[in-house]
Amino acid sequence: GKIQSEDEKKQQAEQSSRYQELVGKLKGVLGDKVKEVRVSTRLTESPSCLVADEHDVGGNLARILRAAGQKVPQAKPILEINPEHAIVQRLKAEDAAFAEWAHLLFDQALLAEGGQLEDPAGFVRRTNALMLALAAK
Repeated sequence: GKIQSEDEKKQQAEQSSRYQELVGKLKGVLGDKVKEVRVSTRLTESPSCLVADEHDVGGNLARILRAAGQKVPQAKPILEINPEHAIVQRLKAEDAAFAEWAHLLFDQALLAEGGQLEDPAGFVRRTNALMLALAAK
């Protein structure tokens, strides 16, 4: 990764404290699906992404190794959220459907990096519920 400037470090620290509650809630809801949740500095377009801990094998490489018959320890990804993104802003204000949104955010990040959904039907149900809620407005 690129070396962070002092300004970037300061900005990340500020955002981390502003989003501490959201990060904690996401970690609580996603439980053992993630190793940790943190505020990202690398994201611009997407609301979230999954990254491997630097000591773990990344998702993509793990899949290639498994396909080749290698035993790969099941590493939990780190969910990074983009604090500037409208979806994350919206999530911060969400209460009733927080868990649904949190799982959707995780599943989207998983799909974006080429992963397999654990519960495709659940993903579709959540997406439909969201689309219906928007259509009803």
